[in-house]
Amino acid sequence: MKNIPNVFGSMVFNDAVMKERLPKETWAALKRTMKSGRSLDKSIAGVVANAMKDWAIEKGATHFTHWFQPMTGVTAEKHDSFISPTGDGAVIMEFSGKELVKGEPDASSFPSGGLRATFEARGYTAWDPTAYAFIKDNTLCIPTVFCSYGGEALDKKTPLLRSMEAINRQALRILKLFGTEAGRVTTTVGPEQEYFLIDRELYKQREDLVLCGRTLFGAKPPKGQEMEDHYFGAIKPRVSAFMQDLNEELWKLGILAKTEHNEVAPAQHELAPIFTNTNTATDHNQLTMEIMKRTAQKHGLACLLHEKPFAGVNGSGKHNNWSISTDTGINLLEPGDSPRENAQFLLFLTAVIKAVDEYQDLLRVSVANAGNDHRLGANEAPPAIVSMFLGDELTEILAAIENDRPYSQKDKEEMKVGVHTLPRFPKDSTDRNRTSPFAFTGNKFEFRMLGSTFSISGPNIILNTIVAEELSQFADALESAEDFNSALHALIQKTIREHKRIIFNGNNYSPEWVEEAGKRGLLNLRTTADALPAFIADKNIALFTKHKIFTATEMHSRYEILLENYCKTLNIEAQTMTDMIRKKILPAVSAYERELCETALRKKDLALPAGQETKTAAAISKFADCLYEQTERLEEALLKAKELDDTKAQADYYRDSILPLMAEARSSADMLELRTGEKYWPFPTYEKLLFYV
Repeated sequence: MKNIPNVFGSMVFNDAVMKERLPKETWAALKRTMKSGRSLDKSIAGVVANAMKDWAIEKGATHFTHWFQPMTGVTAEKHDSFISPTGDGAVIMEFSGKELVKGEPDASSFPSGGLRATFEARGYTAWDPTAYAFIKDNTLCIPTVFCSYGGEALDKKTPLLRSMEAINRQALRILKLFGTEAGRVTTTVGPEQEYFLIDRELYKQREDLVLCGRTLFGAKPPKGQEMEDHYFGAIKPRVSAFMQDLNEELWKLGILAKTEHNEVAPAQHELAPIFTNTNTATDHNQLTMEIMKRTAQKHGLACLLHEKPFAGVNGSGKHNNWSISTDTGINLLEPGDSPRENAQFLLFLTAVIKAVDEYQDLLRVSVANAGNDHRLGANEAPPAIVSMFLGDELTEILAAIENDRPYSQKDKEEMKVGVHTLPRFPKDSTDRNRTSPFAFTGNKFEFRMLGSTFSISGPNIILNTIVAEELSQFADALESAEDFNSALHALIQKTIREHKRIIFNGNNYSPEWVEEAGKRGLLNLRTTADALPAFIADKNIALFTKHKIFTATEMHSRYEILLENYCKTLNIEAQTMTDMIRKKILPAVSAYERELCETALRKKDLALPAGQETKTAAAISKFADCLYEQTERLEEALLKAKELDDTKAQADYYRDSILPLMAEARSSADMLELRTGEKYWPFPTYEKLLFYV
């Protein structure tokens, strides 16, 4: 590998490049925009565009694109070359400020949830100057937002930037009350990315993996993950070579890939980056997923990012490590060394507690999709019930504040916030709880419910917004208080008392917790179809419109997109299943059954016992007939689903009727796999897929 410091960020138009190539005044103006999040002075766009173009061409780029994040969950780009005709048959390389700042891609073919009709094609992309441009595949990629002709957000970056501004605005109000110096508050994220690697040739033989990203059939192999020998085990050479190439490609783009290891399931791995601001982290995670897939191909591998590609072993998640920091280097979710710092920490902590309790429905919506429904609550990931882990010590401190009693034998006085009796808090001294959906880990919260395919924008839009709302309520109460310390203590005490139900430090996998959570009044939205209507509840529309994250129209459109995606995903899976059954599984088992019958007849002619062949053929015939009938019922149900006009009714029907029929068909098919000769089974089994190296 090349010298890493020289490789890192070499394909990014970053601070060092801009400082070198831009006039001092232009560089200063652009830097102010990146730091403050305010609008860019349009007069400097041409200067920036010219410098970008020259740098990109030197790096081998021939095209540019506005790189954006529509509601598909992946990124989008339309490439234009730098060439411009001169009139004498030659060309020059040009890139204007107008081309940098604004683009007009077709908006009619992206999901809009009714915001755009097919004939209303015009959409706009606008440069996000707070994110660095970069070069990928000889193309200068300019991060942009994406909106309709009428100005409605059609992407995931626009509301994310709005949410970051909302939490900045409200957090600064709180910091001003404490006398804490800060010019800007930013949320930071470090998303851990889990994924599977399998042999590409085997992948191409599985229609379900190619079309659905997960196996719809597959009997449990003799060995799975029960020996616990893959987690943190030695990385096999083929996978190690992939990881080395992946790191280099990520580092070229300035992505802070830090940690890599084997995960729990065979063929499963994880990559974790260093924290960065939420906007950059979101861009980087989208690039990471894309580059993982591309790099895997180079090594004859397929990278699976589905939440549950294989039954019977762990699925893949994405742990969203979220925190709040100031531009002066203060982590607002880290206990301090003084009573004032700890009082400030407690206020931000209780704001998060209140936010998670009051908006647990939104957090559940933020991680809802058909794939993640297979993973949540499966004793490998947090359940669908949202709760918080704080650890015993911090929980005890909050209980002491709530009840005005000593925290420990060392502190004989009553605990008061904002005065010197507030103890010095221990830092990250409690054990981790890997079963908790939302766990405090010393100076950040780890939101562990995200599925591996997710853009992290959605969960972070919601996290930023709900915490901004609680901070705004806290600021309203404290700014008008006559005695700040007394009001602060009363506010924290009241918040703990009213929202402590969301705190649970035990085993989230246990059935006892499900019962206990019900007693506490916590929501258990088990499936995506159950969860999604909460997004457009009146209180949630009021929240997002208050902070100008979404309009009510934008929220309803996103709700429709999420519902449609759920229905489309399950429809594709069900149709793939019937296709594989009719074209591959049933013909394969019939061929094996025929061989068994022919062998049995020949044996009987020779007066030889044929019990094994006869019994096996009978079992195969029984399960094949059952599978055929189940397929007939599944196909009939799919036709009925298409007749439903209401999207919510259709989603409910897929949940209540289609999924159970798919489970029945899978059960029969898996029983057939266990009884069919290996050379007859029409696609690679779990044993071959998971243990390919």
